[in-house]
Amino acid sequence: MTTALIEQLRTVVGAPNVLTDGDLSAWEQDWRKRSRGKALAVVRPGSTAEVAAVVQACAAAGTPIVPQGGNTGLAVGSIPDESGTQVVLSLQRMNAVRAVDAANLTMTVEAGCVLQILQETAEKAGFLFPLSLAAEGSCTIGGNLATNAGGTQVLRYGNARDLCLGLEVVTPQGGIWQGTSGLRKDNTGYDLRDLLIGSEGTLGIITAATLKLYPLPAARLTAWAAVPTLEQAVELLGLAHQRLGPGLTGFEVMGRFALSLVAKHFPAMRVPFIEDDGMPYCVLLENSDSESEDHARARFEALLETAFESGCVSDAVVAENLTQAHQLWHVRESIPLAQAEEGLNIKHDISIPVSRIPAFVAETDALLERAMPGVRLVNFGHLGDGNLHYNVQAPAGANNGDFLRDHEDRINDLVYEAVRRFDGSFSAEHGVGSLKVETLAAHKSPVALEMMRAIKRGLDPQNLLNPGRVIRLS
Repeated sequence: MTTALIEQLRTVVGAPNVLTDGDLSAWEQDWRKRSRGKALAVVRPGSTAEVAAVVQACAAAGTPIVPQGGNTGLAVGSIPDESGTQVVLSLQRMNAVRAVDAANLTMTVEAGCVLQILQETAEKAGFLFPLSLAAEGSCTIGGNLATNAGGTQVLRYGNARDLCLGLEVVTPQGGIWQGTSGLRKDNTGYDLRDLLIGSEGTLGIITAATLKLYPLPAARLTAWAAVPTLEQAVELLGLAHQRLGPGLTGFEVMGRFALSLVAKHFPAMRVPFIEDDGMPYCVLLENSDSESEDHARARFEALLETAFESGCVSDAVVAENLTQAHQLWHVRESIPLAQAEEGLNIKHDISIPVSRIPAFVAETDALLERAMPGVRLVNFGHLGDGNLHYNVQAPAGANNGDFLRDHEDRINDLVYEAVRRFDGSFSAEHGVGSLKVETLAAHKSPVALEMMRAIKRGLDPQNLLNPGRVIRLS
């Protein structure tokens, strides 16, 4: 049966696009290089019709499928397991921009379109597509939608779900749902779009999407501010909302240790205020203005003046040009790379109500320090929408691999229990994948879990799409 299926897949997509031999690590290994699976084959369709035919063939053979975009996920949700029985369906060949509708403020693109290419295409047409994250040079929009990606502009524009008006999807049986009309109002039954977005390839395979576009701002200014405490970072956020309104398009917080890793591993990069030992946190703010740069700068400077007077900012710098703004954002976006250079670490992608973040951090920092003296906390993220990347690095001089082996489960338990006490979520934007399936089972209510299982069983009764990810059926 396996040989017959491989031959059938070669007939559908062409023999060069069915990979079974050689180095398949680009498809079989996760981005963090913590997990490696074994694929029966890597199949690379070039059209929606080919995706449907591949799914039909696999469904007939009872062969599981793992949909994959850019393979940049952080929850081990897009690589095969170790059985050698799962087909990886890579959508990277389906990367066309199908249409830009200027009057409707929409763009229709295929799932394999790299996010950065999508952004640049929108800008050339005179528009903004605001989804922005560190992996945008390699992640694909299909994966962004499948995981409901967040990024740095959620507080203004929302997650990937909020930026999508319609989808084209191949069902687990190989049918094609064509839902890319781009309507902003369509109140005709269940919202299948929202059901598919964030389902991580377990309910259907996204092959194309119609996305919202926005007018390009007339000016975009960036500021970097040192704040004495997290409480004052939250106070600054409130001031920014009051003074900038919808012009506030970015508000990132970065702990001193996180920034020190950037300075250590990328010494050519200038990290503002890093020499100041009394600077526990920095905030990166972005102000987008529809009028002019002068108007934007006046509002930004008025905000910072008020922040200085109230004591919630101790020092600040406003980028003088686009190059300086890019340099500041590059520092922020280099934190995950600096962590990787420092060694393996325990990542937590959590969300907490913004008002409770200072208390959460103080309590959880103390818990971890008592449990494992010397542990180092890499705390940074999207304070504007309540999403922290609260990561744990081994004590200085310790073996990172041994630390993960001996302490990861205990640290996760401590952090996730604290998240529960503060009414938060253990996964803000990275998804569940296979990495957090048991965490989902422990933290979601029995009613919610059974509703999810009912949806999965109803749409994918053979359990062939990304089995074992997000939720287990037994």
